[in-house]
Amino acid sequence: MTFQEKYSKILSVCEQEINLVVNNLTNEIELQEPLKTKLFDILNAPSKHIRPLVSFLFLKACGFEINQNQILYQSAVELVHNASLIHDDVIDESETRRNVKTLNNEFNNKLAVISGDYLLSKALDKVIETGSMELVKIFSETLAVMSEGEVIQQFSKFEIPSIEDYIEKSYKKTAKLFETAILGSCILAKFNSKSAKEFARNFGVAFQIRDDLINCKTSKTDIKDGIYTAPVIFSNGIEITGDGIEKTKGLLNNYIINAKKNIEFMDNNEYKVALTELLGLLKYE
Repeated sequence: MTFQEKYSKILSVCEQEINLVVNNLTNEIELQEPLKTKLFDILNAPSKHIRPLVSFLFLKACGFEINQNQILYQSAVELVHNASLIHDDVIDESETRRNVKTLNNEFNNKLAVISGDYLLSKALDKVIETGSMELVKIFSETLAVMSEGEVIQQFSKFEIPSIEDYIEKSYKKTAKLFETAILGSCILAKFNSKSAKEFARNFGVAFQIRDDLINCKTSKTDIKDGIYTAPVIFSNGIEITGDGIEKTKGLLNNYIINAKKNIEFMDNNEYKVALTELLGLLKYE
């Protein structure tokens, strides 16, 4: 079974809820054409929707149902994720993403930046609609932290960081939004889970490490752009060594193992099984 087939099987466990999130992404987008259609194309492009998926699986594994506020909140998370991708494409001068022309390529950088900001405003609207000011505060903090992560990356280009600095940047740029997705869902469910935050952090950092491993083994665009990740750090230079790859795999597996420990408290059910299988997909063979 391929990675995509395994992932689709896991996704099917929460397919109904994920479809509701996807439908919510474009229901309030009102912009002048042809920009509106282009945004629809981006938001409807094939995507893993992994942040709402892992959040729904976590909640359902703990015995909670998914209501409209949960759908609204995860839709907001997905809008933030897509806004960050649009902004990243401007920064990286990317021409395509998910096999679709980027906004900056289709139009220009100005419209792309404005469109990303527009999606952030729509995300905030959805969070406000949940009626939780605590979530509004969390969202505000998350946007600041994600921006800090991008600033760190820009100022550290072509410099090999310490592994600690790399993990911090990975948390801010990637894991923070996973944390926001899962913790926000727990707050809406009035579920005080001590393990949720640690699970989200471990899952998010593992997700980023895996992505960095794939990049170093395939396109190597990060290295070309002066973004030096774990394989470079462990190789002590931009010439990636076998030892650097193996040490990065070891780091990745440590985060996966810790994430598995974070869900040991859950009763055995199909959602915990799906979460465990999802963690298994993060491994890099």
